[in-house]
Amino acid sequence: MAATGTTAVDRAATYRKIALRIMPLLVLCYIVSFIDRTNIGIAQQGLNRDLGLGPAVYGLGVTLFFVGFILFEVPSNALLARIGARKTLVRIMASWGAVTIATLFVRDELTFYLARFLLGVTEAGFFPGALFYLSRWFPSARRTRMTAVFFVGVPVSGVLGSIVSGAIMHGFGGLGGLADWQWLFLVEGIPPIVLALLVLRWLVDEPEQARWLRADERAAVRADLDEDQRRKDPGDRAGHDGLLAALRDRKVWLLGLCACGAYTLANAVSFWTPRIIADAGVGNVLNLGFFSALPPLAGILVMLLVGRHSDRTLERRWHAAASWLVAAGAMVALSFAGHNVGLVVLLLAILAAAHYAGLTVFYSIPSIYLSTRAAATGIAVVTSMGSFAAAVSPSLLGFIQAGTGSLALGLQISAGIVLLAVALLLIGVRPGDLREQPS
Repeated sequence: MAATGTTAVDRAATYRKIALRIMPLLVLCYIVSFIDRTNIGIAQQGLNRDLGLGPAVYGLGVTLFFVGFILFEVPSNALLARIGARKTLVRIMASWGAVTIATLFVRDELTFYLARFLLGVTEAGFFPGALFYLSRWFPSARRTRMTAVFFVGVPVSGVLGSIVSGAIMHGFGGLGGLADWQWLFLVEGIPPIVLALLVLRWLVDEPEQARWLRADERAAVRADLDEDQRRKDPGDRAGHDGLLAALRDRKVWLLGLCACGAYTLANAVSFWTPRIIADAGVGNVLNLGFFSALPPLAGILVMLLVGRHSDRTLERRWHAAASWLVAAGAMVALSFAGHNVGLVVLLLAILAAAHYAGLTVFYSIPSIYLSTRAAATGIAVVTSMGSFAAAVSPSLLGFIQAGTGSLALGLQISAGIVLLAVALLLIGVRPGDLREQPS
């Protein structure tokens, strides 16, 4: 039940007001985050041409991004719990923008590796920090659809990033003595710095600080969030206070292992889509950007529909698992698609849609289970564990392609990892572990 004095509040209108206030900016930040993280997929052709950085070097560079990401993910979110999400997001965005711009000075393998590592260091904490921020505004029964809206930034970044990155490289290459890939990093490093200033001025950390909500609306939101916590088992809540206690909980480790499958999928979609399409016979950088933009389009509608259905039914496990099963099947099919560009793009679209849908639902689970006090650290632990797979899989795929001339075996191994994650999720997480009621 809602707290006394809040029952007359139109909750649907209140949460719609909150969503319209904070979600557009958060989504825009996430779009820019993924563009700056994955634009290396378009830039790799120029890096290979000018600096001789081949697939194995590229794969290791992607891996080193996640090494930096892993090392600083939990410390970043521990700091978030102390200074608040807004200041943390500002710090992260301004610093990754600066590193992106500095990447134009890469000259060899060593400086390439250093740039990717530093990008991971500076971006660490943004994703779990944003999820934690959503948990401070939306109760669990409404959070998955908001998580789905937030995750729209991933496919949109795939669409815009591929097209914009291809256009920058095609149109600016050679101007001012800078190569096409140097212009790419210069231009795409500016938006996160600008957005950091907007976050500082536009967002607040808690509903109680939101002067754009009426007093009764703020009270209603607080009542809903407090009710969320009361529904959780007190023993679980006490057991998740602090990093050490979270690491002692088997469910945190279980979700982290499931995240390995999610991140293996994420890498295949985000970092290797341009390479898979190029291997199918698309060589022109502008065409490569266009074809790479098509698969994420399929993910937007599917992701929103699956997230909305998951919230309506309050079912999480099978929504995520079924999506991942489809994605694993698409990866295996891709390994046999050969040089049929149309078939490759279709299978990549299925893979992207299934990946985004599963990721949206899966990442609603930690914030449903974990207490408010542990949410920031707990989500960061799960994300960090998944990032281990993200750190290993790019190098694996890169070395497999360098050794065999094809990504087929790497895609099949990746599909096997995803299937293991499905089994862990369905066996290890019981429906009773996710205590929710309609809000």
